Amino acid sequence: MPDFKELYKEKLIKRQNENKTVRKIVFIILLLLTITVAAIITGGYFYIKNILEPVEPGSNQQTAVSIPIGSSTSSIGQTLEEEGIIKDGTAFRYYVKYKNESGFQAGEYELSPSMTMDEIIAIIKSGKVMKETVAKISVPEGIWLEDISARIAKELDMKQKDVMAKLDDEDYVKALINEYWFLTDAVLEDDIRHPLEGYLFPATYDFEEEPTVELVVKEMLDKTDSVLKNYRSEVEDSKLSIHELITLASLIEEEASAKADRTKISKVFYNRIEEDMLLQTDPTVLYARGEQSGEIFQKDLDAASPYNTYKQKGLPVGPIANPGEESIKAAIEPAKTDALYFYARPSGETLFSETNKEHNKKVAKYKEEWDVYYKKKEEDSEE
Repeated sequence: MPDFKELYKEKLIKRQNENKTVRKIVFIILLLLTITVAAIITGGYFYIKNILEPVEPGSNQQTAVSIPIGSSTSSIGQTLEEEGIIKDGTAFRYYVKYKNESGFQAGEYELSPSMTMDEIIAIIKSGKVMKETVAKISVPEGIWLEDISARIAKELDMKQKDVMAKLDDEDYVKALINEYWFLTDAVLEDDIRHPLEGYLFPATYDFEEEPTVELVVKEMLDKTDSVLKNYRSEVEDSKLSIHELITLASLIEEEASAKADRTKISKVFYNRIEEDMLLQTDPTVLYARGEQSGEIFQKDLDAASPYNTYKQKGLPVGPIANPGEESIKAAIEPAKTDALYFYARPSGETLFSETNKEHNKKVAKYKEEWDVYYKKKEEDSEE
């Protein structure tokens, strides 16, 4: 006769085990569903966040965008995407709907891929269309203040000497020092040739109204400020002052032929300063001589000048050109190298060496290239 108590007990235990298994399965399913939903939500969030962010946050590019009369939000989004102002035209349409935005104005707008979606919407709603440029001043990287003054004078129909007189006016410069954090009293030292040398940022400046010298300088210094503020914490932590960093950046600008070399050239200068060596950089000799190009002779190397780094230890008294952002960044963030020498070939290649012996071998090997270069240049100038 079967033992019903034992059978019941076995059946109860089996049912309990089955319930545990079911609960585990349900728990695992719920956990997987939760993880999946969370992943979808997280992924969706980051996807949406990405497509709503600016295309190129640090860009200075300005693009003319035409919004025709009667444009729908779909067509506006498509236009903005095609012009590279936003990442996704459909996302623009849904974002506008979500924000309940309307009242977009037709016209020609100047927009940048660095703008946020809200900034773009605000501009197109405002109807503040692009104005005609009445003056344009282009300043390439590495030119001297005299050249900048010549470009300003030409565009403003002034005499260059009058522009230079304004740029060198001590009271005017003092007022600028009070306005801009990166301009210090160091620019007014007696041996400085031009106080604003190195500080007028190289770029193209468009003006919608007839500008004055003061307005042009303000635009240039504002641009310098917008660049330097990105490195302000590094500047404040640097062993060099802001004036010394701009001076170093100007040497890098004049010596570098390729962006990849700038941080290495920067470190060579740092290494030589630490070793108490002369920097011996040719562009400072040219600046001391007052000529931007030409062959350098022994008398130039021997010339007594606070700018001549063949005679003056350390950095020159001030900048010798107006550097771009790559050179400024290189001065602030040099590469890691033990090199103490570099040699530039006419081809643009820069060769680095750790010892004078190694450097001299490279100079001897490629010196003929420079002889040919100067000879050809002389022949071309005679034709």
